[in-house]
Amino acid sequence: MRSFNYDAAFSRNIGWVTEPEQAKLRQARVAIGGLGGVGGVHLLTLARLGIGSFSIADFDVFDIVNFNRQVGATMQTLERPKIEVLSEMVLDINPELNIKTFAKGVDRQCLDDFLDGVDVYVDGLDFFAFEARRMTFAACEHKGIPVVTAAPLGLGTALLVFGPGGMSFEDYFGFEGCDEMEMAIRFLVGLSPAMLQRGYVADMSKVNLAERRGPSCIAACQMCAGVAAVETLKLVLGRDAVRLAPWGSQYDAYRMRYTRTWRPGGHRNPLQRLMRYLVRQQLSRPK
Repeated sequence: MRSFNYDAAFSRNIGWVTEPEQAKLRQARVAIGGLGGVGGVHLLTLARLGIGSFSIADFDVFDIVNFNRQVGATMQTLERPKIEVLSEMVLDINPELNIKTFAKGVDRQCLDDFLDGVDVYVDGLDFFAFEARRMTFAACEHKGIPVVTAAPLGLGTALLVFGPGGMSFEDYFGFEGCDEMEMAIRFLVGLSPAMLQRGYVADMSKVNLAERRGPSCIAACQMCAGVAAVETLKLVLGRDAVRLAPWGSQYDAYRMRYTRTWRPGGHRNPLQRLMRYLVRQQLSRPK
């Protein structure tokens, strides 16, 4: 069996990054909360980018309903912990990785250890994991850790980056005092202010925020991973052109459209308020 060689394994990255920059990626630590639809493919993509250390958290096991979008879901991994499966997969890409695993997921007891020494946090939590997400984003803000969140919305991806010098997660989304349904609406609209995914849902009866369910697609998850990896690269290497919230962007592959948005005031912005109203109206219509 051939031995692993980091420089050879990631030599084809050189050109888009310099050799000293690749060495910097090797020294970086990225934390990923959640290893499901987007989290798992984030991990594998960033490993192939040459990131050398990860902190990963997930408490779930693979189920057959994960097959349509989760990179670790196979017949052989059914009912196995996602964190074990993804750890094996990523170590098969780079056996020299430094990995810290948190098998209980992201919680208050492990949060400091989870974020210790982290350069960038990449959000892979379930859409409805509002408590864990608010807690993690707040801790990142306190520690000065930039956060990349790329959401698989429709058949595309929406990107937001939070970090020092930008708007905070709470200021942008305005979750304080909201019930879960209102948080879901605010999160949806905040992630994709342009809402490019509206209008081509084939069966609206499959969208039910109150029941925490909606359609998903591997194509969108793969796009999320590519976009998040590029933003992570720019943050680790100190490259320019990272626009922090309230800037956002969305690419919809179905419509073949890209848009960049700027929502000063975050959830207070009049356009955001209007879009939340329209989403409430759409969700209240008989399906």
